[in-house]
Amino acid sequence: MADVDAATATMIANLEANTGKSLDQWIALARASGQAKHGQLVAWLKAEQGLTHGYANLVAHKTFASDAGSSGDDDLMATMFAGPKAAMKPAYDKAATFVQGLDSVEFAPKKGYVSLRRSKQFALLQPSTKDRLDVGLVLKGVEPAGRLEAAGSWNAMVTHRVRVSSVDEVDAELEGWLRQAWAAA
Repeated sequence: MADVDAATATMIANLEANTGKSLDQWIALARASGQAKHGQLVAWLKAEQGLTHGYANLVAHKTFASDAGSSGDDDLMATMFAGPKAAMKPAYDKAATFVQGLDSVEFAPKKGYVSLRRSKQFALLQPSTKDRLDVGLVLKGVEPAGRLEAAGSWNAMVTHRVRVSSVDEVDAELEGWLRQAWAAA
C-alpha cells in the first residue's frame, strides 16, 4: 500500500507542477462545476479544463472521496456492505480469501467495489445488489461462455463479469478465472 501512497503523492505534486493549480484548487473548481457523478466530472475536467485522464480521475476521486486514500479502508468496506448488501459479505469474504492466497495482490477498496491489483488491476469485487456480488475480470482474448459473460457496459475497467448470488458460487470455476486474470496482470 505504501507504493500506491507514494505514487499518489507524486501524481499530486506533478498535477500542480504541470497545471499551476494545487489539488485543493482543482477540487474547489470541480465542486463548483456542478458535476454530480465521477464519470461526468472526469469528462468535464478533460473536455473543459484540458486535464489528462489520469489527472482528471485523481481530481474526481479526491472530490468525491471515493478512493482508498480519501477514506479509511474500514470505512469504505463498512459502507459497501451496509444495509441489504450485507447479505453478500460471505461471498465477498470467500472470494477475497482465495485471492489473498495468490502472490503479491493489493486490495484497493473504493466507494462501491474493491479493486484487485498485481502489477495492474486484474479483477474487482462489487456488491451490486442485496443478492448479487459481481466479480469483474480482465481476461483479454477469452471468449465469454456460461457464467463468464462479457462485461459490456457494466464496467469499462474489466472485460468479463461473473454474477455471484451465493457463497457456493465462489467455486473452483470462479477461482480459476481469478487465477487466470491474476497471472496475466
